[in-house]
Amino acid sequence: MLQVYSLAKDGGRRLSANFRLREFACRDGSDPVFIDTRLVQVLQSIRDHFGKPVTVTSGYRTPAYNKKVGGAAYSQHCCGRAADIRVPGVPVEQLAAYAEKLLPDTGGIGRYPAAAHRPTGWVHIDTRPAKSRWKG
Repeated sequence: MLQVYSLAKDGGRRLSANFRLREFACRDGSDPVFIDTRLVQVLQSIRDHFGKPVTVTSGYRTPAYNKKVGGAAYSQHCCGRAADIRVPGVPVEQLAAYAEKLLPDTGGIGRYPAAAHRPTGWVHIDTRPAKSRWKG
């Protein structure tokens, strides 16, 4: 279920055992912040499984910020249903494989392994109704 929060009022609000609202806020600092509760549940499951912090490098994005960073035209980030994440010491493929167990028939999982132009990899996870998988 999609929730709407104020970064200014709710930034420190705990959304789960290990995640706070500010981690999902658009990097341009804008209000409001949209977050799908299912996304938070999936990320908390990942945190619990690996026993390590999950870093959200990109959560909710306003359409303007999404365009600025070169995001997809209909990005799930703009709907509050997506997060790009890293888990220290966990390879992209291992992280994506576990996400696949959590979202076997739905959601988006994108693998972005480390490369010369991006020294650290990440996994995109979203809670769209249809299943989508890709490698970036």
